[in-house]
Amino acid sequence: MNTPTCFSLSSTDDHVAHLVLNRPEAMNTMHPTFWRELDEVLTQLHTEGTARALVISSTGKHFSAGMALETFSGAIAMDDQSPEGRAAIFDLLSDMQATFTKIEALRIPVICAIQGGCIGGAVDMVTAACIRYATADAFFCIQEINIGMVADVGTLQRLPKLIPFAVVKEMAYTGRRLPAQRALAYGLVNEVFDTPEAMLAAALQCAKEIASKPPIAIWGTKQAVNYARDHSVEDSLRQMGWLQGAIWSNAHVRESITAMKEKRAGSFTPLSALQSFKALG
Repeated sequence: MNTPTCFSLSSTDDHVAHLVLNRPEAMNTMHPTFWRELDEVLTQLHTEGTARALVISSTGKHFSAGMALETFSGAIAMDDQSPEGRAAIFDLLSDMQATFTKIEALRIPVICAIQGGCIGGAVDMVTAACIRYATADAFFCIQEINIGMVADVGTLQRLPKLIPFAVVKEMAYTGRRLPAQRALAYGLVNEVFDTPEAMLAAALQCAKEIASKPPIAIWGTKQAVNYARDHSVEDSLRQMGWLQGAIWSNAHVRESITAMKEKRAGSFTPLSALQSFKALG
């Protein structure tokens, strides 16, 4: 993968990957290059299996102002003049949606550290994460309605699973901002911090704690929680039985208990690197 221009990617000795949106002069807006680079980074992290948790943070006054509006008048043509053109919008959006779904489907937990504005497409992005921390000045805004369109890359599908339905409707219909303290009260964010520095430190510490657990147990937990969100209790319990039967490890349990008693870090096998069947030919 080429060095990204919209992001910086680093990792710690504790197996934590840190992805930073680094275009503060443009309020970290999302254009085709942003989307391509994010997709490539997520694919790399998913395939390699070396990182055990991912923190996504940002730079500047705002986490992200969402989609770069000039994109719609330049790089992306939204043809509403024919049924064929309108049908192509479906496939365009499916491709964009798939990138944020990679955050949700990533084999490791994802923590977003959000300062300032989280607007439009940025709400689509962070709702796909596992954990969200925010600064006291952070706010969330479904901006799409303010520019005459429907939010279409995940917000309206994921946000109702995170906060009360009526609050989603209020935000989606009015375009009003949801401030950090209300977001905390509704459960959209896990904690609110006074400064971006304190927030990022907490996010990295949480990621470090996650990374200290057996990676396959974390993988299994993420699989089970996401499945349970979208299925009945009965179906989820059945899936849990299959899942536990597939990944149970006596060795990991013994090592976890021994490490806890000895007050040391556990030693665990990393996730296996993934191979592409298409790349084998």
